[in-house]
Amino acid sequence: MKIINIVGARPNFMKIAPLMAEYSKHPEIDPILVHTGQHYDEKMSDLFFRQLGIPEPDINLGIGSASHAVQTAEIMKAFEPICLEHKPDAVLVVGDVNSTIACGLVAVKLGIKLIHVEAGLRSGDRAMPEEINRVLTDSISDLLFCTEQSGVDNLLAEGVSKDKIHMVGHVMIDTLLKNLEKSQQSNILSEIQSQFGVNGDSFAVLTMHRPSNVDDPVVFSRILDALEVIQNDMPIIFPMHPRTRKNITGTNLGNRIDGMTNLHLLDPIGYLDFLKLTSSAKLVLTDSGGIQEETTVLKIPCITLRENTERPITAEMGSNQVVGTDTQKILHAYQNATSGNWRDPQVPPLWDGKASERIVKILSDNQL
Repeated sequence: MKIINIVGARPNFMKIAPLMAEYSKHPEIDPILVHTGQHYDEKMSDLFFRQLGIPEPDINLGIGSASHAVQTAEIMKAFEPICLEHKPDAVLVVGDVNSTIACGLVAVKLGIKLIHVEAGLRSGDRAMPEEINRVLTDSISDLLFCTEQSGVDNLLAEGVSKDKIHMVGHVMIDTLLKNLEKSQQSNILSEIQSQFGVNGDSFAVLTMHRPSNVDDPVVFSRILDALEVIQNDMPIIFPMHPRTRKNITGTNLGNRIDGMTNLHLLDPIGYLDFLKLTSSAKLVLTDSGGIQEETTVLKIPCITLRENTERPITAEMGSNQVVGTDTQKILHAYQNATSGNWRDPQVPPLWDGKASERIVKILSDNQL
């Protein structure tokens, strides 16, 4: 059984790593790894492959950055000849990036079975490009692997046949649990102490990259109003996404950030460094979906700077609170987190490090 596996962007790497490792236990499966090159920054791609033990991609399409339409089209144009040459039994895609829907469309139009890992998640916000990718990929997939019950419920409500849907847990959590002990060897805390004078036992971590936050100066400014207050109370470590840095360079927003003496900027950092950083933090502020899940398992208070989440289990039983971008709501959540007025988080069902094992067993048993 030949399966082409797609990665393209940083979130995909943590999801594909445990699957590639699990395939090695199944000689009946012939996996091919295709990297679309959607993320091409060394620290956001090559470094992750090395740290997570992902084998070198069999094929790298080298697409790079572009608008959503251009990037999706270029991936499709480059991926179709790969499918025609290798004639896979299935194409497996993960997550909700442009590579996911682009390769999915190519597969189904060629009559190849499509497998979607992390299926069924919904924010209800069609302004999010990822939401469009999720909905469309699920609608054309033959097998759908869900991370939480909301995913199963959403797919059933959308009319997906029950026999296509499998609740398996979360492959990204497989990666986190496998690498948590190793991440403690990271020197990131000593580096930020040396560089910024920040002690390793009381700081916040911030990540922001979503267009709704970093492309809108009014929204970004509201968030900065809250950050100005928080950084007076607690150091904030901010590994800055290239998109965010590009947006603020030479602007008033950039000047405001430069003026915050306790908001410390880092270039993008590797997975193990970031895991060490977040697992050591007092709290995390983010607009990332994956970080909502990682902090839930780590039981670190997470303040989500979005109006919604496609991962409701993290807010229902995890350590996540979705507050939006209103300054006072962010500050209220911060005060709750630092005063100990935060729920006792629980780890969601099947987030036990065995999701990839369940997925590959199902693939092996089905023989597609």
